[in-house]
Amino acid sequence: MTTLDAPPTVEGAGLVGRSVARPDVPPKLDGSFEFSNDLSVPGMVFGATVRSPVARGVLRSVDTAPALAMPGVLAAFTVDDVPGDRWIGHIVRDQPVLADGEVRHHGEPIAFVVATSQAQAWRAADAVVVDIEPLEPVTDPEVALAEGAPALHPDGNVYRRLELRRGDLTERAPVEVHGTWETGRQDQAFLGPESALAVPDADGGVTVHAATQDLHLDREQVAAALGLPEELVRVRLAGVGGAFGGREDVTCQAHLAMAARALGRPVKTTYRRDESFLAHPQRHPSRYRYTIGADADGTLRYVRARVVLDGGAYASTSGPVLGSACYFAAGPYRVPAVEVVGEAVRTNNPVAGAMRGFGAVQACFGIESTLDLLAAELLIDPVELRRRNALRPGDVFPTSGQPFDATVDVVGLLDRCLALPLPDPDEVPMPAEGDPYAFPGGTGRTSTGEGVRRGVGVALGIKNHLYGSGMAEWSLASVRISAAGAVVRTAATEVGQGLTSALVQVAGDALGGMPVRVATADSEAGYAGSSSASRQTWMASGAVLSACRRAVEELALVVARRHAVDPADVGLADGRVVVAGRPLELADALGPEVVDAGGRYDAPRTHPGDPTTGQGDVHVSWMAVAHRAVVDVDTELGVAKVVQVATAQDVGRAVNPREVRGQITGGISQGVGLALTEHLDAPGGLVANGSFTDYLIPTAADMPEVVADVVEPGDPQGPLGLRGAGEPPSLSSTAAVAAALRAATGRPVTRVPARPQDLIAP
Repeated sequence: MTTLDAPPTVEGAGLVGRSVARPDVPPKLDGSFEFSNDLSVPGMVFGATVRSPVARGVLRSVDTAPALAMPGVLAAFTVDDVPGDRWIGHIVRDQPVLADGEVRHHGEPIAFVVATSQAQAWRAADAVVVDIEPLEPVTDPEVALAEGAPALHPDGNVYRRLELRRGDLTERAPVEVHGTWETGRQDQAFLGPESALAVPDADGGVTVHAATQDLHLDREQVAAALGLPEELVRVRLAGVGGAFGGREDVTCQAHLAMAARALGRPVKTTYRRDESFLAHPQRHPSRYRYTIGADADGTLRYVRARVVLDGGAYASTSGPVLGSACYFAAGPYRVPAVEVVGEAVRTNNPVAGAMRGFGAVQACFGIESTLDLLAAELLIDPVELRRRNALRPGDVFPTSGQPFDATVDVVGLLDRCLALPLPDPDEVPMPAEGDPYAFPGGTGRTSTGEGVRRGVGVALGIKNHLYGSGMAEWSLASVRISAAGAVVRTAATEVGQGLTSALVQVAGDALGGMPVRVATADSEAGYAGSSSASRQTWMASGAVLSACRRAVEELALVVARRHAVDPADVGLADGRVVVAGRPLELADALGPEVVDAGGRYDAPRTHPGDPTTGQGDVHVSWMAVAHRAVVDVDTELGVAKVVQVATAQDVGRAVNPREVRGQITGGISQGVGLALTEHLDAPGGLVANGSFTDYLIPTAADMPEVVADVVEPGDPQGPLGLRGAGEPPSLSSTAAVAAALRAATGRPVTRVPARPQDLIAP
């Protein structure tokens, strides 16, 4: 089994701000990169999970005997075999390690079997006999909220209720519009399904090699399920094939660790695609009901919103997602009065949790769509309406009441986005052009162009980054310098976003251009938190910078002692150690000695918000973005093609501009998917399209031209001026596409993904 250590980089100083090569890209391209499903150790056996075929029911019995009678089957585990806490959970421990008494969603884990091959483990899982008395599932969150609804869990049917109020809402505005908007259940659709390996340790503990977003949160839950102290559970990052929030929750980790300790040998599993859809939480389906009041000139007076999120069967991150869904329900606009009431609700649908944008995507679709209603009512250009009402320096954020960051130029982003070139030629293609990809429907030649209409839509997005809401947030890192160069250790997880490259760049500059590599992330390296909330480059860079600065101070002392000079006469430049004006190679300056230094970064503190009104310094900082979408729609058939998405995004400072642009393109692809095709369908709570044949993500042929203006004003709070960059591309790209669909068709498009019947012209 290899490691994920990045190879040494000797680019020299001045790395931050340059598009340097990512160390993980060549092995990913040539196939030598070791993803989690490639893990292999001697003596390894394989596990598979038995899952509920129903959305709700009473578990009467589990008969593992047929599976245990099969050749090569070594063990089978049920809830009675869980040695520790039978309940786990990302934030709230409300989810069983293995089902106990009642199953609450399709795919809930019931048993775990181990065999000598993965194929035999899957066959054995199919042989386990599960007796479930079906109960009527509750799949509509409004029904789950209604008086007299069945209690779906001992913790109740509401995960969180949040009310945000500010300003005077007693007088009705001269103009008022109302809108109801819905978003679907979007899957993260990462290409590498869940896979992990658990290895028992000689001290009675276990090491779990997992593709995950948060090593320490995994360790905490696995240790609780095993009844072990956390120091006996180690979690080491395995190669991640995409995440986007879908790897924040524990899936197979606890099952594998339990089996590995019981059998005294390594146990691995890899999910198939249909199981992956069942195992991890998806984006929350949502319903937003808006009332917006304004003056006749379009000046906003108030925003009222009622928000309902379908959280599915278990809590996962429904609580904080609701916070994001409510705090950004008024968008990046100057609104003197707001009233937002939100509820995240338990149902028997698939579990909902973190996905790129984390509630703000749904909020953006709601507020931007309602603003377009207002623009139509007032006969004002939608762009001009946004320009008049966008937040400016000196304003307060509408839902939290805290001073808005004067370095975030919302109007400037809008103008820069609109200044980007439109598609050339700026005409709907005609059949004679002959390119099937030029028309809605693609190579299927569904459309021949006669009924195609073009629409253009604009939307603005905003979201916080880092956790905020009063959570204490810190990150640890260490640096070890030897004659060979520097090694950075951190538990910050590389999930494909380019974090390893960024940390090499940050450390390389801080250490004067000496060779740097970043070791495989593991829980022994010290807390780093999750690679989520657009936080990890900010937080890990802060910790690495702190460690590097201490390492430089310690290096000066060691070199000064070795060469009998004053520490003030020791410096770093161009990858060498300068001793009293004489540049030396690192090996000559340091000799056999080693320097170790640790660093810590603490994020700016926030406030949880007033318990009644939600007001307070809730957010650390903001990320803002503007999108313009150009869409062609065959209004006779209801099929659409996104021709172009233009964007201007504030990234603070781009550590690696090429990777930032890659994040922008990837996020827009997910925004396009949510707008047009991506919805995990679960009639009666049963997932009906759990494959990439039926769950349709945009392919390269479906992707629009992406034109991006990366704006770098610098964030005064962020290390090196950083801001998060991963989530904004998905925030308003969906809303912009929806606006363009309305412009092309004249239809209201009140839900995403839009269906063909939503796009046929009246």
